[in-house]
Amino acid sequence: MHPDLSSHLHKDECNQLVALLKKCHDEKKWAKFFGACNEADSAVWRCLKKERLEKRAKNYEKSFAKRVSQMKDS
Repeated sequence: MHPDLSSHLHKDECNQLVALLKKCHDEKKWAKFFGACNEADSAVWRCLKKERLEKRAKNYEKSFAKRVSQMKDS
């Protein structure tokens, strides 16, 4: 199960992959159960993971800078 795939939550790269996955699911209603869309699904997972790790690193840097500035102030 994927996290929320709403387009406003993700970058264009991931949104394009999500659109391809949805298209595959619409076109291959029964074949999707036998792995017809696995490649598109894996691409979406990789993109979402990359996005999540980038966001986590950015938040870490922000919080680290905040902690350093608080230590300097005290």
